Amino acid sequence: MSNPAPDVLAVIQAGRLSYEAVIFAASFRAANPEFAGRLVFAEPQPGPLWPGTDPRAEPEVRALLEAEFGAVILPFASEVFGASYPHGNKIEALKVLPEGAPFVFFDTDTLFTGPLSEVPFDFARPTASMRRTGTWPVIELYGPGYTEIWRALYDRFGLDFESSLDHSQPEEYWERYLYFNAGWFFGACPQVFHKQFLEIARSIRDDPPAALICQPLDPWLDQVALPLVIHGLGGARNTIPEGLLDGRVSCHYRLLPLLFARESDAVVETLMRVTAPNKVKKVLKGSEAAKRMIYQGRGAKARALFDRTALPPHERTIRNTLKRNRLWLR
Repeated sequence: MSNPAPDVLAVIQAGRLSYEAVIFAASFRAANPEFAGRLVFAEPQPGPLWPGTDPRAEPEVRALLEAEFGAVILPFASEVFGASYPHGNKIEALKVLPEGAPFVFFDTDTLFTGPLSEVPFDFARPTASMRRTGTWPVIELYGPGYTEIWRALYDRFGLDFESSLDHSQPEEYWERYLYFNAGWFFGACPQVFHKQFLEIARSIRDDPPAALICQPLDPWLDQVALPLVIHGLGGARNTIPEGLLDGRVSCHYRLLPLLFARESDAVVETLMRVTAPNKVKKVLKGSEAAKRMIYQGRGAKARALFDRTALPPHERTIRNTLKRNRLWLR
């Protein structure tokens, strides 16, 4: 399938996300030297929803992204979420992109190990990351089950619930229900996607259906709304082949200690290579985590603690091991 090159979008913000954006851009350009689309970072601006803080990225990070990696940094005003729910940045950021232009959104803590051109995107059938666990809803002993909770959401927005189900999975098992990690998603029009995502997320936050009354929505709100958006726009699970995004093309590593602990040798090699140039190193040393893990060898120490062929089944165990060894840096 032949597609125009999409806009690649991530969010940049003061602090950790700034430095992750440098790794994102460095690895993206290394893996995609002939990419014909735009690399766009959306940046929240100071305003009433960011009280007492300036969410804009550090000037040296902005300068490096623009001059060295040809990134476009576009401002947006936080009108709904802001500091109260920073995950909402990805919802509001979509409005910076032009109507009708296909896009792929990635969380900033993503590293690229292969060309995006390998991915046969079907922009008319959006999807999102299936590298997820059953984090939501939280089923209480005497409360509503998965079916009641998810059906209430589909009914709220006039969507067909039955067609969203994976009938190969048993009733009341979380994988039967459409659920994604919001670390990447794509679509045909960012303005349409933004409108649906914002309306659904705000409705759930401000007036949750009765079946959700005891359900936590922070930090899961984006991942609760996303399946409804994708289903409503004609998308589904796995509309692109498995093993590309969250595979040989991209890695959603989340935090640098976790990258060193559990990701492949190819991911670590890519990280070390793209962060080696002096221009990149000079900026990344502004991050304590990057300085310690990448440049001062703590990443190698973290990696030596784990066998990648037999990792603990729960991320909490990995985190606790890193913390005990004073290798948990954000």
